[in-house]
Amino acid sequence: MQTQPILGISGCLTGSTVRFDGGHKRMGFVMDELAQWVTFRPVCPEMAIGLPVPRPALRLIQTTDGEVQMRFSHAPHDDVSAKMAEFAENYLPRIGDLAGFIVCAKSPSCGMERVRLYDEKGNRGRKEGVGLFTAALLARYPWLPVEEDGRLHDPVLRENFVERVFALHELNTLHARGLTRRALLDFHSRYKLQLLAHHQAGYREIGPFVAAMHEWDDLEAFFVAYREKLMAILKQPASRKNHTNVLMHIQGYFHKQLNVRQRAELRQIILNYRAGLLPILAPLTLLKHYLAEYPDRYLLTQNYFDPYPDDLGLRLAVA
Repeated sequence: MQTQPILGISGCLTGSTVRFDGGHKRMGFVMDELAQWVTFRPVCPEMAIGLPVPRPALRLIQTTDGEVQMRFSHAPHDDVSAKMAEFAENYLPRIGDLAGFIVCAKSPSCGMERVRLYDEKGNRGRKEGVGLFTAALLARYPWLPVEEDGRLHDPVLRENFVERVFALHELNTLHARGLTRRALLDFHSRYKLQLLAHHQAGYREIGPFVAAMHEWDDLEAFFVAYREKLMAILKQPASRKNHTNVLMHIQGYFHKQLNVRQRAELRQIILNYRAGLLPILAPLTLLKHYLAEYPDRYLLTQNYFDPYPDDLGLRLAVA
């Protein structure tokens, strides 16, 4: 069974020279840090539809009736939209095991947002387009973590993406081993504090949904609905305010074991994190120290403490 998350990725981001000009957009974080923890499945949609390297540049054209097509810049009437749609239709059903996808920004095939739209006369329009391949990907897998290389330079978005990837991988693994109600309940229990840090309203909503699992005759249908709810909550970046609430909640588990000085020190570190003076790694490290000294059965199960490999260093700078 696959032990690492599998990520789709635009081929050019791995360093492959598949761009229209024969170049690449190798991303250091992806290939130098993330690559040791995941398995990549690269694809270049433009090469997949038979285009060569190098090749004429493509652009998105918005027709007068509102349809978005992909055409060559030098030959605006040469439309390759149907070929891209056919490729996506054949390719996407085969990637249901993915835990995420990293796409190339601004690309007319892979861009996730703000791709330039042109009109049929070649006039530059607003940056409101989505690459045709990525649009199809998002439509088929709305729960899938998808990010583009430019946005992954933002530490908050980077941490959020990686966290979602490892969460979905664990859920995919659970599904592959065979669904049981007990396994789903245990999974959700491990993610309670993590969900609370991301979106309090979502946390309160999904709890009763899980509690009513016994009312579902079709466990597969429940899983599909749960996956979408879970990933929607985790997509909301965790805020300092929510993290602080969770940290204070965890602190309460050690109220009897810690003396007055220790409690005051821990509280101050949490408040310093809340004020932006410390990274979240500071209070988490102290709490993990106390958890090792004073084990708590519930806290020891919580994925919140280690949602992804520590070696990625994402909690050194993230709120």
